Amino acid sequence: MLGVLLTGALQRLREQVAAGAAAAGFGDIRMAHQAVMMNVGADGIRITDLADRAQMTKQSMGELVAHLEKGGYVTVEPDPNDRRAKIVSLTARGRATEAPARDSIQRLQEDWSRRLEPGEMDELVRLLRKLNDVLGGPT
Repeated sequence: MLGVLLTGALQRLREQVAAGAAAAGFGDIRMAHQAVMMNVGADGIRITDLADRAQMTKQSMGELVAHLEKGGYVTVEPDPNDRRAKIVSLTARGRATEAPARDSIQRLQEDWSRRLEPGEMDELVRLLRKLNDVLGGPT
């Protein structure tokens, strides 16, 4: 039951982020690409690490990355520490998708706050942060 509840909320969030990206002129970004975009840090990340975080095969992640590279959102370069590995980094175009994503998430959070009782959204966020802290995940 918990998985269904969390998945439903995450699905809504991902849909909003994709819609916001499209409205901002990034219509070729799909929900599946979020697995890449949200995990590429300032120093880049290996494709294998992206695949691990998204719980998908390296080959599937490679296809997502190739699509984003073709669209000018990411670059793929050899890892200087291991020439067999590839490092994915956001381009200026890729970084430009971050603001619309944040705006979409903010609007969604405001909408959910209006739909819930006063203080419940803050409590939900607090509890999710606490759970992630206990589990050693993102906060």
